[in-house]
Amino acid sequence: MNPFMNVLPKFMHFSNLGPQVAIVLGLMLFFGTCGGHIFQKLKIPQVVGYFIIGIILGDSGLQLIRPDVVSALNPISIIALAFIGFLVGGELKTDVIKKMGKQFVSVLLFESLVPAVVVALLTGFASYFFTHNAELSFCFGILLGAICSSTAPEATTNVLQEYRSRGPLTTMIYGLVAMDDAVALILFAIVSTVAAPILGGHAVSFGRQMLNVVYNVFGSIAFGLLLGWILSLILKKLTHQEGRVLSFTLGLLLLCTGICDRIGLSNILAAMSIGFYIANFTEKNVRQVFDFTNKFTPPVYVLFFVVVGAKLNIWEMKPLLIVLAALYIIGRTGGKALGSWFGAYITKAPVTVQNYLKYCLLSQAGVAIGLSLTAGNYFKDTIGDSILLIVTATTFVAELIGPVFVKIGITKAEEAGMNVTEDDILKRTRVSDVTWGNEKACDCNSCAIVADNAIIRDVLTQFERHHYQSFVVKSSSDGKLEGIITLAHLKETLLIGEMAETLLAVDIMDRPVCTCHADTSLPDVYDMFSENDTEAIPIVDAEGRALGVLEKFAADHYIHTRILEVNRKLESLG
Repeated sequence: MNPFMNVLPKFMHFSNLGPQVAIVLGLMLFFGTCGGHIFQKLKIPQVVGYFIIGIILGDSGLQLIRPDVVSALNPISIIALAFIGFLVGGELKTDVIKKMGKQFVSVLLFESLVPAVVVALLTGFASYFFTHNAELSFCFGILLGAICSSTAPEATTNVLQEYRSRGPLTTMIYGLVAMDDAVALILFAIVSTVAAPILGGHAVSFGRQMLNVVYNVFGSIAFGLLLGWILSLILKKLTHQEGRVLSFTLGLLLLCTGICDRIGLSNILAAMSIGFYIANFTEKNVRQVFDFTNKFTPPVYVLFFVVVGAKLNIWEMKPLLIVLAALYIIGRTGGKALGSWFGAYITKAPVTVQNYLKYCLLSQAGVAIGLSLTAGNYFKDTIGDSILLIVTATTFVAELIGPVFVKIGITKAEEAGMNVTEDDILKRTRVSDVTWGNEKACDCNSCAIVADNAIIRDVLTQFERHHYQSFVVKSSSDGKLEGIITLAHLKETLLIGEMAETLLAVDIMDRPVCTCHADTSLPDVYDMFSENDTEAIPIVDAEGRALGVLEKFAADHYIHTRILEVNRKLESLG
């Protein structure tokens, strides 16, 4: 029994929705976000925090949200999967797929089939050791092996987006988590047909199951491509209307989800196909829809992972099932690592894919649980319930450790933080970060700082030797900012001729119209450039002492240099 279920008084256990839906959603969203923030501060992917909060609030914890309420919230999970599929599809570029085609197919097959074989052997032999029933143990092993081959895209892609990952490893991950579910469906269709006559279950024929798989996979893709074409026609005329673009996109994704549920298609595959079409067969300005959708998805992700955590009940596990669950985790983890490495190695995939893909395929959720439910229905009188409990318990572990290892993998591959734009770099840059070569814009010893009694000849010498087009003038007594000398001032001085040599810096300087500090963000500085119609802003400390000058062209150069560095790094990764 759950030892925490009676910790809270009865009135705090929400057992139905109705008018309480706002409270339930508010609790999940507020505390889920708090959990994600705390775990992010601990350098752990925030998705783990969402999941833990779900466990605490749900069936395994305080049961603040009772199981029937969690079941009523299933539509949130279905809708979230549609958003996830749409964004995953947006990452699948045809040129990259063509380039990695052979590698992708090889890795997909081996990372799916090897863990299936390893888990089947481990759990099958262990089951026989305890039960001495060869037929039951054989079926038990092959069913768990088929189920374990899938990888959950939800937690994996959430981590890739959180850490702005980009590169060959990231591209491979996006492709695998989108397609190995199809391999799992095919494997399950085969093994359930084999197991049905042995266990006396009521699984449908192999041919019928394969027809269902073909309909589910290819029908979903075709339906998604059709909806993607329709959406692209609509968005062509609305490229600058963010609100309407987002409304049409979300509306179509919700329609896609509902229709797929009605006609028995996979909503995540259909949504992925919509994203794939938009990413590859539309104009660049239409593809901004992915940026708009990304702004909407964070609360949906929070609710999704809190619901997943709230569903799990870890107190129903018996000792035998715990042993089998442990072997399942070990076999699946080892099999995914070995299979992904071998598939990448024989096709000479980039070294980062060979070495670090094994960290990124551990998450397990939707499809695995769905297949375990199917097994529970097919073999209810024999091993169905045991399979359901094992997959549920291992999902708990996989969803805890999976995101952490994805972060480790993309960090070791040096792909974290590579998916950035000029705006991203601009937003996280401070004045103190700006450099030109080896020279910092913010430096009390900067060559752009001259004393008020410096002669103009010395200032001109500095102008010839360095990139600076503006100089700040400091007091020779206390170092505080006195004024600024711009390129226009220097040109006027040169026109004077030999008389200019008798002038001092204080004679030609102007009072600065504004100043900035070392910790001022670059977006704020660009606002100052625009508002004050200036190309150079003096940098001062809290006491007003001159620390240098930030020129707009130097800031532009710094941002452009950072982008070039990222692109060179991506090229070096393969």
